[in-house]
Amino acid sequence: MDLRLDGKRALVTGGSKGIGLAIARQLALEGVDLVIAARGAEALEAAALALAAETGRKVVGLTVDTHDDASVKALIAATVEALGGLDILVNAAAMPGGQAPPLKLAEVTTQLFWDDVDVKVMGYLRTAREAAPHMIENGWGRIINVSGLAARQTGSIIGSIRNVAVAALTKNLADELGPKGVNVTVVHPGLTRTEKTAPIVAARAAAFGSTVEETEKRLAANVTVGRIIDAAEVADVVAFLASPRSVSINGDAIACGGGSKGAIHY
Repeated sequence: MDLRLDGKRALVTGGSKGIGLAIARQLALEGVDLVIAARGAEALEAAALALAAETGRKVVGLTVDTHDDASVKALIAATVEALGGLDILVNAAAMPGGQAPPLKLAEVTTQLFWDDVDVKVMGYLRTAREAAPHMIENGWGRIINVSGLAARQTGSIIGSIRNVAVAALTKNLADELGPKGVNVTVVHPGLTRTEKTAPIVAARAAAFGSTVEETEKRLAANVTVGRIIDAAEVADVVAFLASPRSVSINGDAIACGGGSKGAIHY
């Protein structure tokens, strides 16, 4: 299927690593010129050079702090200047995920909560607020918010609240922007294989005296396809949602974690 993305212009926040980088790569492979944005300049430069060399597309790395209104305004302005416009926004910037168990009630501090929500909820709102006028002017656009399956399950107080809020933000934006040609969707990855996965699994396997294969199987016990989903497979879903082919989907949440056992979502 031709996704009709050739020549489109996209911004991917959190685009230097993990799921964000996988999304940027897939968009570039589909013919999209890109700005990838994150806080770390060194990782951004390396990712941009590698993506440009692999795909032949224009890929620019720009630093941003999505906590900060002025930084986000500067990012959107620089993106439009670098690409000549903006058609697609993928919000994937988030606080680095820790590998420790989720915080219990007594451990949740005000600062930890607001830092996390400020990046993943307000940060997404900031970028959408600045990007939307450019899409409205063109009469077409796509905003895809990367959230997570913590929106549909307990276990992480901050994670669940944050991710539900991203879904609510998405639906509000979709209702407002849809009539202007801009579709807004949210994807919920689950446990996803990125560059961080192998050392984490190896450490857990050593700690429990099991093999890497056994540890991965245990981690994916609730995934109906029976394995950890790869970041590139999440990126395939996002690339479709970023395309003109996805016009029938607006305001909805798309789970892309391989399927969760038991629950029915309708």
